[in-house]
Order: sequence, then structure tokens, then C-alpha cells
Amino acid sequence: MHSFDINIENLTKVEGHANLDVRVRDDKVEYVKLQITENQRFYEQAVRGQPITTAPQLMSRICGTCSIAHMTCCIEAIENAVGIEPTEQALLMKKLAMYGLMIRDHALHLYFFSLPDLIGKDSILDFDEKNEREHKLLHDSFDLKRAGNTLSTLVAGKAVHAPYPTVGGFLHTPDEEGVKKAIKELRYVRPLAIDLIDTFFRWDERFDRETDFVALATNDYSFLEGEIKSSRGICIKEKDYLDHLIRVIIPYSQASGFEFEGEEFMVGALSRLNLNKGMLHPETKDSAREYVQAFPSTNIFHNNVAQAIEILHSIDHSIELLETASFHKEELQKTDIKEENVGVGVIEAPRGTLYYRLTVGKSGKIKKANVVVPTAQNQINIEKDIAKLVQDSVEKLPKEKIEYEIEKLLRAYDPCLSCASHFLKVKWL
Repeated sequence: MHSFDINIENLTKVEGHANLDVRVRDDKVEYVKLQITENQRFYEQAVRGQPITTAPQLMSRICGTCSIAHMTCCIEAIENAVGIEPTEQALLMKKLAMYGLMIRDHALHLYFFSLPDLIGKDSILDFDEKNEREHKLLHDSFDLKRAGNTLSTLVAGKAVHAPYPTVGGFLHTPDEEGVKKAIKELRYVRPLAIDLIDTFFRWDERFDRETDFVALATNDYSFLEGEIKSSRGICIKEKDYLDHLIRVIIPYSQASGFEFEGEEFMVGALSRLNLNKGMLHPETKDSAREYVQAFPSTNIFHNNVAQAIEILHSIDHSIELLETASFHKEELQKTDIKEENVGVGVIEAPRGTLYYRLTVGKSGKIKKANVVVPTAQNQINIEKDIAKLVQDSVEKLPKEKIEYEIEKLLRAYDPCLSCASHFLKVKWL
């Protein structure tokens, strides 16, 4: 009979900080505790009293890697609250900004966090420049990230904490030379994205556990508009999402957990592709046909494959939009706020469904905010997965190998712990 404890401090190759405690007694997993240890952050309180014009910039500071997602979702919630309908050009630019984010952010996770596990190295810094394959992957990582940064900068002004998106539109419009440059870079990195998909698809890592996959279903896989669907057949409007979520206090973590319809669930690229693969760009479906056929999937490591496919989709749709759109200067849409109102924003951030619910007062300032981030929604599902992984491994693997397998599994989720930690920790006395 096996009895042991696993205590992993400062999990590596994830965004933010977390510890993990696992207790096994007599071959049975007694508990798994994923402890998100980021400092307490009070963005929901700090945004109160802020004008609607400055709130998106403040909320983008929740996270550096996915700041455009927080900004976009905050803007959507505010615009819904004050009755602003984005123009066709503004919506197109939001899509392009999100595509730039997805290319850059997914590339960061896949190359820098997960790829070392696949290659058998501790870090991408350990890649051998004299090894042709490792040399190529290392330089591909910089090229793909650069293409995402170029697209984000063109549309949003910067890749991190972008200055152009705002309530009612954009403060700047893409110029012709910038569009040409972005298209050129995107075309250059497209084959690299296909190679990245194949690299992770050929990885023989596998871990399956049935769960509910939840995502925003969009008609063009743009991460922005649609209805929220689950693999168990539920379909709800964006504004009703919170009615189906149950907040779960986790005393040992700096983040709350969530259940969907009373059960653990997963959000993220795997969920999106399981539910939306028919909406991928035609050229993506054609070039990635073999890989797309693997979905729907319950293999958590296919989250990496799904992210790589989303990079290719973001490239293909961006090229189409940039080649067919004619950008022109637009005045920001104005609104006459006459009464207090509530607005909901729901988008698909790189790591899953992001939810904003903002109350805007008659003064044009935020009165109340509620933010639900992807990693908080995934926390309970992650713990359930780890418990099954350990239980299945107790009699097969040594403790040190189990620890490594846990880290690989956790990294496959691509958790953003900084985003998750803005919830208030509750201490039970």
C-alpha cells in the first residue's frame, strides 16, 4: 500500500504562481489542493467610480499576457450597458485585435511552456542550436510571436495594454503600409503554424476524463459574439451566463472556483474546438484537416493542438479581413446616459470564456463590477483531473515521475494565475 504526500511549490512554466498539495493514503487520493498564490488584487473594487472611458485601460492591467482580452470584454460590457452598437469597422478591428492576441499568446504557451515537455528539456533556453529541429522550433517561436505582435500593434497600438481600443470605437485606424506589412508577416508564418500543429499532434501524451466543455459559439470562430454552449447540450445567451455558474469558495486558494450547472467543467481552446470546429476558416480546415478530425476530444493534451489550430485560423481569417477591408477614420460613438444600467460582456480569451458584468451609473462611472476569468472556472476541473491522474499512477509510477506528469497536465491547461487571483480570499474561522 502506498502513502505519500506531493508538495510542489512554485509550479514552473505557467503564467503566475501556484503551489500544489496532494495526499495519498493506502493507495487512495485523499485530496488535491491547487493553491493559487498570487497576491490578492482588488480590480473589481478599484474600478468602482472610474469613468467608462478609463475603466477598460484599468481592467487591462489585470494581466499582461491577455490584457487585450480584458480590455475588449470590458468595452463590450460598457457598450452594452450604455446602448452602443459597434460599427462594422469597429467589430472587424476587435476581431483583428483578438486574432493578434491569440497568435502571440498561444505561441508563448506552446513554444515556451509546453514544448520543453515534448522535447524532453527543462526550458526552451536549453534547446540545442546545433540540432536542426530544435533550432527551427526556437526561431519559429520568435517569428510567430512577432507576427502576432505586429497585428496587435497595427490594430490596437500595442500588443500589451493597447491604447487604441476604447468605448465607442478605436482611436486610430490601420494604415495601408502597416496592413501590407502585417499580411506579409502572416503569410510568412503560416507554414510555421501548420508545423506547430503537427508537432503537438504527434506527441503521444494522453489523459482523458469525461467533463463538460463550455465555450462561446461564434459563427466565424472570432472569439467575440454568439451564444454559450456546452458539450452536454446547454445553450444560453451571453447575458445569462452567470445564472448558470455557481461560485465555490476555495479557502486554500487566492481564487474562487466555479461550477457550471452544479458540475465541474472546462473552458479554453479544447472546449472551443470541440464545440466550434465547423466554424474554422475554410483554408484552416483544408490545411489542418487531419488534425481537426481528432475533435471533439477528451484528451487534455489536445488543448495544445487546439491552440495551435487556433493560431492558424487567426492567421487565415486575419489575412482575409486585411485584404478585403478598406479602413477609414471613424468618429467615436457617443451616448447620452440617462439612467443606471447593467451591461454584460462575454468573449473567448486565450484560456477560455471571460465574463464581465458592469453596472454603469447615470454619472457615466462604474458603480459595480463582477469579473469571472477562465482559470477560476477551470480550477475545480484541474483538481479533478490531477486526482484521477495520481490515482491511476499510484501503483505504476514512482512519486517523482507522478510529480512530473502532474506538472505536464497542469501546463496543458495553460492557466493564467494572475488573472484568477483578483478575487477576495475568504478565511473560515
